[in-house]
Amino acid sequence: MIQVRSVSKSFGRVNAVSRVSFDVARGEVVGLLGANGAGKTTTIRMITGFLPPDTGSVAVEGFDTLRAGESARARVGYLPEAAPAYAEMSVEGYLDYRARLFSMKRGDRRGAVERSLTRCDLAAVRRRRVGQLSRGFRQRVGLAAAILHDPPALVLDEPTSALDPRQIREARALIRALAADKAVLVSSHILPEVEQTCDRVIIMAGGTVRVDAKPRDLIGSLREASPYVVEARGPADRVSKAAAAVAGVERTEVIGSAEGWTRIRLFGRSGQDLRAAIAAALTSEGMPIRELTREAPSLERVFLQLIESADGAPPPPAAAAGARPTGAAA
Repeated sequence: MIQVRSVSKSFGRVNAVSRVSFDVARGEVVGLLGANGAGKTTTIRMITGFLPPDTGSVAVEGFDTLRAGESARARVGYLPEAAPAYAEMSVEGYLDYRARLFSMKRGDRRGAVERSLTRCDLAAVRRRRVGQLSRGFRQRVGLAAAILHDPPALVLDEPTSALDPRQIREARALIRALAADKAVLVSSHILPEVEQTCDRVIIMAGGTVRVDAKPRDLIGSLREASPYVVEARGPADRVSKAAAAVAGVERTEVIGSAEGWTRIRLFGRSGQDLRAAIAAALTSEGMPIRELTREAPSLERVFLQLIESADGAPPPPAAAAGARPTGAAA
């Protein structure tokens, strides 16, 4: 549905995007992640037709954004991070205006507006001016405008920005429902939302795609390397020294101390479960344990590892494990 093939884009001497490739299939929600300056906004603008690629190609439902730009853009629903809308218009009037921009017939416009109002839970504010709405409601107006013409591809930039927890849950459900017959590309900095919503994540750094994989594969690759967290009775230096002496522990760091208890983090070799050995070492030194757990791996850890290696070094093996080749068909 969305095909990005070896696209590159430069602004003067700055290479914003370099040979980026990926697909988004119908029925799939794909998260596009990256720190500021990673190239994801430039990539989104090339997909939506706002910028032409210097090299490579972008197609939406088979229509090239350069050779058949109007047809390609008509097949994309785009929600920018700061959803644009005319503040003096009513919500209903703005959506009708957007429908006319897509050359919908009058009868079709009415049905499309009603469906968008219902799906984005905007019926109660349909006659209010957009400028009188909270930022969260304006974001929902932008989403309603993006799905108005029932496009086969959706590009959503921070779709849950400014929404409250209930609205975030509803937006997540709506995105999943829309993906039943659409290709959905979501850019977001809210990593737990991406983890719960997306079938795949594409992480960009330094203008290139560093990882294209399923969240569970990325997180699973880190499970055996997860650090341990221990809270034991005793001064920090004694607790750290006893834990560091355990075979397989590579390093320790003190998290904090309070009321005679010390909390430390231990990093061990992959493939080993050191909890029993850690417990035995500390208790044998007369330091009772109040907590001994292993940190749960998360998409945030993968993301941070890749961002920290964005100086040109290859992605960390744990983060790259399970990744699919960039540009592989979905």
